[in-house]
Amino acid sequence: MRSKSFYQFVQTVKNPYDLTPSVVLAGSIHDDINFSKTSEDYHQISSYLEDYTNYVKSMDDFDALWQQYLEQT
Repeated sequence: MRSKSFYQFVQTVKNPYDLTPSVVLAGSIHDDINFSKTSEDYHQISSYLEDYTNYVKSMDDFDALWQQYLEQT
């Protein structure tokens, strides 16, 4: 078990002044009221982003953000 959920990690990454794709994605996830606040599961989160959102420009951005999550939690 990780020290925080992916959503909690996203809260530490979002930054309105940083326009790198993974940080922009973090901001979009933060604003998504339906995003799971407790999940730590890659497949659950990636499936949600692919199937139920329109703000993910590239899943490569999610993969980069996920890699940061793995390294920092």
